[in-house]
Amino acid sequence: MKCHCGLHTLQLNNGTYKSCNSYFGNTYKRTIEKYKDSYYSVDNWANHVKSFGLGQFLGTDMPIGSKGLVPDSKMYKRMYNGAKIRSSYIISNSIGQGEVSTSTLQLANMMAVVANKGYYYTPHIVKKIKGEVLDKKFTTKHYSTIDKQYFEPMIQGLADVYNVGTAWNLKVEGLELCGKTGTAENFAKINGKRTQLEDHSIFVAFAPKNNPKIAIAVMVENGGFGATIAGPIASLMIEKYIKRKITRKDLETRILAKDLQPEYNRFISNPVKDTLINTKVSTPDKVVEKPTVKDTTGINKSITPKP
Repeated sequence: MKCHCGLHTLQLNNGTYKSCNSYFGNTYKRTIEKYKDSYYSVDNWANHVKSFGLGQFLGTDMPIGSKGLVPDSKMYKRMYNGAKIRSSYIISNSIGQGEVSTSTLQLANMMAVVANKGYYYTPHIVKKIKGEVLDKKFTTKHYSTIDKQYFEPMIQGLADVYNVGTAWNLKVEGLELCGKTGTAENFAKINGKRTQLEDHSIFVAFAPKNNPKIAIAVMVENGGFGATIAGPIASLMIEKYIKRKITRKDLETRILAKDLQPEYNRFISNPVKDTLINTKVSTPDKVVEKPTVKDTTGINKSITPKP
C-alpha cells in the first residue's frame, strides 16, 4: 500500500494527522497476523470494531437506519472457501473500504466513543418528555472493548489533524477541534462500463477536545477529498453549535458557492441549471449516447447528422 503523505511513518500520531494509508495498512496487517489462526484474528478485530457501534443497528428512536457491514470470519470463509486468508487479501479494510460499510450516524457515534474515551449512549432525537421518564436504553452507557488509556494518544492525533495535518486550514479560533479526513472511492456503471467517479468527501470530528459537546460526521457525494467539502462543513456546523455564530466567513462563502452539478452533468446529455443561481453551469467532457429512432421495421437506428 503506497505511502502518499511523504513521511513513510509508522507512528500513531503523525500517521493519523497525515492520513497515511501505509500506516493504517501496516497496523491492520499486524492485527490480522497477530494470531496463527487468521480467521480468529479477523473476528477479534471485528468484535473490537463492533463495540464502537459499527456493523449493527444502533437502536435509535428514528424510523430509519442502516446496519452497515463489519466483515467477520463467516463471511471470509464463504468468500475464500475456507482457505487460509492473508492480511494482504483484505487490507483495504484498514482504510475503511474493502468490505466495510457504515452510515454517517455510525461514524458520528464512533467519534462520540473516542470523545468519551470509551463509551456512547444510544443516539436519539428526543431529549426529554414532560411528565415522562425517557427510555432507559437512551441513558445507558455502552462501553467499547478498548481500554481507556489508549484513547488519549488517538485524541491527540485527531487534534493534530487540525493543528498541523490534513485539516490545518479548517481551524476555528477559540475552539480545539479533533477530526479526521476521509475519502471513499466511487464507481458506477455508465453506458455499460464501470466508471470511476469523483471520490465521496468524508469528515468526522468532535469538539472541544476537552469536555466535548458535539460529535459529527459529514459525507458529500462526489465531493472529492475529505478536507475539500466535508471538512469545512463539519467545522462550520461545530462552530455554529458551540458558539451560536459563524466567524469563518471564508469557509462559509466557499461552501455556499461550491457547485457539484458539473460532476453530475458529465454523464447526462442535457446540462442541468443550478438551482441556486439559476444559470447553466459549465460541464467537463460529457459522456453522451446518441439518440435513437425507429424505422418502419421497428429496428432502432442511431441518428446520423447530415453533412
